Amino acid sequence: MRLPLPEQPGAAIAAWLIEGRPTGGQERAVFTTVRGPARALGPESVRAVMARACVRAGLPRVGTHRFRHTLATDMLRAGASLPQVGQVLRHRSLLSTTIYAKVDQNALRPLARPWPGSVS
Repeated sequence: MRLPLPEQPGAAIAAWLIEGRPTGGQERAVFTTVRGPARALGPESVRAVMARACVRAGLPRVGTHRFRHTLATDMLRAGASLPQVGQVLRHRSLLSTTIYAKVDQNALRPLARPWPGSVS
């Protein structure tokens, strides 16, 4: 599956994977510690990185769950299927992904036809 990724972040991730990641470890995770041996970032490290980024951007602190939810919603609006969203979010069950199957009433409003017999 291909995901939309802006050029600048994509280039930064590729550069990190090719030439920036510390050597010496067998870690295959994309996001690792900077100092070797490379270890995958755990949930607490990711939360700390997010908190610092929010402070630097002058934004209120936003949790990682909000970013996951935004990603899933944006993917669905761009035409991704629920199984694709579940795969990206690494849900073990499609039931976990069905929370995103809500009806977007604002998106449907322009498509709705007047109720028969109503006065417009």
